[in-house]
Amino acid sequence: MASAAAASAALQPPRANASTSDWIVVFAGALGALMATLDISITNSALPQIQGQIGASGTEGTWISTGYLMAEIVMIPLTAWLTRVFGLRNFLIGNAILFSLFSILCGISETLPQMIIGRLGQGFAGGAMIPTAQVLVATRLPRHQMPIGMTMFGLIVLLGPLLGPVLGGTLTENFSWRWCFFLNIPVCALLLLMLGQGLNKTAGDWQAFIKADWLGIIGLTVGLSALTVVLEEGNRERWFESSHIIGLSLLAVAGIALLLVAQKLSKTPIVRLKLLLNPRFASVIAIVFVVGCGLYCVAFVLPQFLSNIAGFNAQQSGAVMLMSGLPAFLMMPVLPRLIGRVDTRIMVMLGLGCLASSCLLAMGLTADSVGENFTRTQLLLGLGQVMAMMPLNQASMSCVPAHEAGEAAGIYNMARNLGGSVGLALLGTFIERRSSFHDATLRDAVSVQSVEAQTQLAASAQGFFADHGDLAHAQLQALSQLAGQIQVQAQVMTYSETFYVLGIALLLCLPLALFLKKPPAGTPLSTGH
Repeated sequence: MASAAAASAALQPPRANASTSDWIVVFAGALGALMATLDISITNSALPQIQGQIGASGTEGTWISTGYLMAEIVMIPLTAWLTRVFGLRNFLIGNAILFSLFSILCGISETLPQMIIGRLGQGFAGGAMIPTAQVLVATRLPRHQMPIGMTMFGLIVLLGPLLGPVLGGTLTENFSWRWCFFLNIPVCALLLLMLGQGLNKTAGDWQAFIKADWLGIIGLTVGLSALTVVLEEGNRERWFESSHIIGLSLLAVAGIALLLVAQKLSKTPIVRLKLLLNPRFASVIAIVFVVGCGLYCVAFVLPQFLSNIAGFNAQQSGAVMLMSGLPAFLMMPVLPRLIGRVDTRIMVMLGLGCLASSCLLAMGLTADSVGENFTRTQLLLGLGQVMAMMPLNQASMSCVPAHEAGEAAGIYNMARNLGGSVGLALLGTFIERRSSFHDATLRDAVSVQSVEAQTQLAASAQGFFADHGDLAHAQLQALSQLAGQIQVQAQVMTYSETFYVLGIALLLCLPLALFLKKPPAGTPLSTGH
């Protein structure tokens, strides 16, 4: 969508520098994108506290992240159509208002269902702000000033997810996790003011609403939503032993079938899936899907490890995660030159190697790990992210004809977030099952090795008895201590396996990078999301 707008702008005669009104609009779009990307990760550091107050288990807590991503996935391909229907000004102002209202709902939530509804609403509204920000840069700035706008947008897209955990952790530790959501209210107020001042009223196109690819829209919404619920709830419902899961699975299949049928019947399908028949483009999408899965899973798992195992508070967890942003900021000035001079396949393979290495190094983390133990893994994560994602976005644009660049960008963005949504859904099931397995295995080992167990219990009980003088109480304390140690060790083993699986999945993508194509000279740098 943004690329198509840029191509159209290129046909226009050169114009003077952008006006103050143009820059206000561009900054407003960037602010909306920052708010949307920030809210993807702002809850990660605060997730343990949120789960505790709304009565959600660790597995149920994945819905706080999954719900946002699921809604964003559905909205991204719908944004261009809805912009035509309502008009750009009305659409953006409406989304800013909705984002505020759903943020308030999240902030006042007392139960998990309330939080999920709020996050779904945030995802729908936020999902529209990111592609529209790219459109505003491409349409309101002259060609010679567009690199400034795209660089600003690129920094914001990187800044949001990185600042999210730090800001969320700081607000949680010093105030309350609820301010992670209330923070959006003054930002939305400023956004509304700038949009009202900078954008002219535009008429909507209700014919576009009537003539829309309704089969594809319904199929996309129903199919992806039902699929995510199946993945998320399947383990708790014992998968296909549950009629609820069977029904949702059939609904997901029906939705995807409608989407496929729409590809044949509609002249302008909401998602142009035929692009995936291009092996190079399909390779990009496959890699982006796995990378999105890896990045979002790491962003979810790491704060959980830091809080539950290493004993870090939310602010400390955010500071650890912020380290992954250093390589991105350091490389931003030179990255456009690297993309133009270095083979895309080499850059992507190096990026995937860094991401996989980060995950495999994280396997060595233990309950005794401190801040410096996370430095290498986070720096490698940040380096891999910037070296893989930026060239992948360029490769996706070079794989398709110019007139299909907008559709390609929509599929690219959807694939990354879909990878994150599916990854988080599967992650909850994996962690729950492996934690139970390791906990049971360790308990069996302790009972079998009764001599060692009894020796440790006797030593612990003796220590507690010396402190309190109550033998029965001391023995209970010793048993409780041993059970706690077993639980922590089971969690460490589970997280280690999680990082291993993510690392191997990223390494398996390396051969796909060989199908990529180097972008032609002059391809404008686009950041993707």
